[in-house]
Amino acid sequence: MTGYTLKITELESVIMDTSEHSMQALFAQLGLPNNDTAIDNFIQNNHLPKEIPLESAAFWSAGQAQFIHEAIAEDADWAEVVDHLDAQLRH
Repeated sequence: MTGYTLKITELESVIMDTSEHSMQALFAQLGLPNNDTAIDNFIQNNHLPKEIPLESAAFWSAGQAQFIHEAIAEDADWAEVVDHLDAQLRH
């Protein structure tokens, strides 16, 4: 039974690794509207000064900030798209 559970966990890991890491997927992961218009509006309405780390921005919930922090700190699969969002918010 333990071996079976391990194989399911390994399969879940593989499935997670193949998920799409686009800006739309990031916004969905953060629980935000993720269509192109909503993303553009979010970026236009939220400016981030260079001295404030992305995960410390006032517009994130605690859970969103934690996700962003972990993506950056662990250089996770999401790091590239999080970095892209960071750059866009510093317009």
